Amino acid sequence: MEHAGRVSRRYDLVVLGGGTGGLVCSMIAASVGARVALIERERTGGDCLWTGCIPSKSLIAAAGLAHRMRHADAVGLAPVEPEIDFERVMERVWGAIRTIEPQDSPERLRAAGVEVIHADGRFAGPGTIIADGRELRFRAAIIATGAQPTAPPIPGLADADPLSTDSIWDLRELPPRLAVLGGGPIGCELGQAFARLGSRVTLVEIADRLLAREDPQASELIASRLRNDGVDVRTRWRASDVRKTPDGGHELVLDGPDGPETVPFDRILVTTGRSPRTGDLGLDSVGVRVDDRGAIVVDTRLRATARGIYAAGDVTGLLSFTHVAAHHARVATPNALFHTRTKISHTLPWVTFTDPEVAHVGLTESEARERWGDRVIIAEFDYHELDRAITAGEAYGFAKLVGDPRGRLVGATVAAPGGGDAIAELTAWVTQGEKIGAVSRTVHAYPTLAEGPARAADGYLTARYSTPRVRALIRVLLAALRLTAR
Repeated sequence: MEHAGRVSRRYDLVVLGGGTGGLVCSMIAASVGARVALIERERTGGDCLWTGCIPSKSLIAAAGLAHRMRHADAVGLAPVEPEIDFERVMERVWGAIRTIEPQDSPERLRAAGVEVIHADGRFAGPGTIIADGRELRFRAAIIATGAQPTAPPIPGLADADPLSTDSIWDLRELPPRLAVLGGGPIGCELGQAFARLGSRVTLVEIADRLLAREDPQASELIASRLRNDGVDVRTRWRASDVRKTPDGGHELVLDGPDGPETVPFDRILVTTGRSPRTGDLGLDSVGVRVDDRGAIVVDTRLRATARGIYAAGDVTGLLSFTHVAAHHARVATPNALFHTRTKISHTLPWVTFTDPEVAHVGLTESEARERWGDRVIIAEFDYHELDRAITAGEAYGFAKLVGDPRGRLVGATVAAPGGGDAIAELTAWVTQGEKIGAVSRTVHAYPTLAEGPARAADGYLTARYSTPRVRALIRVLLAALRLTAR
């Protein structure tokens, strides 16, 4: 073991990484009186604060308002083309980051009892981490180093100064022509936002549809909405080359169903993937195994393959969402400190913040049909008929509930305005193993967007109890009740 440092006291818990997972781990441990150290080489807050959730949703808010101004006639007002000062929009994005930053700051952590060490950290052997020239001895450790953007090996791409979700927030001028590689959640969110702010956006996805993990109906809806916003959506197209043009610009060479085509651009944003940050952590020295993607291999309790070492968040290669990292932290921390046997939930919702939002939990319809075939129960409701959506001038989208053959709710998709808020209730019902009828029986305030799933459940129950056989039985029952009432 090579280091020329000093030995620190023994810690109950050492956390590597100061993103959401690491912050929640550290705060939980400190709150119960554990001796905890958090090692972060850059800035606390992680991707969520600096390059992910907070900046992207701030940008989406500006883009959404610009869109509403252009379409003010939806609520009886005169449409107006907004004057967009992109630099000012980005200043507001960074203002949101600065407002939230104190919540994730080293000062707040230290006030809670966490020792914050700004350094690279690496394992140097069982029970030992080296950071800032110090040897930290620990009883348990949690790796929460997150993930980082990756770029595909496209010839010429590196020479075009590609943007990533890390670097795009440094822009101060709106790209007139923006190419976006990747039709997943990030590509769709940012592609729509930049189009609404005035960029001519070309969105390239090699798969046959956008948002491949979502219900195909949701994919079709988002593709249609993006096209209505002026986005040139190219599914089943592959970027094969990036070339310089005679005027000093760049063009993207695409291979697709209709043969090769070139698309000129001013900037290109790559959203095709992320890789776990596990390099230079000294994992081999303690026997922590990673998979072929570099993600730390964990069990359902988030234990790594070395005693006393756990992992949480994106570094595990599981669902890459801030709320999932926080959930992991709430599982891993008590397990690491007290050897509890808490397991991670497999009923985890997620939201893509396009317009409309696409919220999902549990099984999709196709996944359910793979298990139960035609015995799957599907309940749907179109937001064209939802009172609140009509009054708000946002009558588009759908709610879909997926039930098993016994009628238990096993999944849901809400691709509609307010979908992200509506999914919370459905997650609770799926987790508790309730039937679709529970959604209908729950009283929902009127008029709200959250009524959409309830109306889907209402429709299911109406259809279930209005079959010819059931209606015949009810007629017999009512006739008997009339006789007894005489």
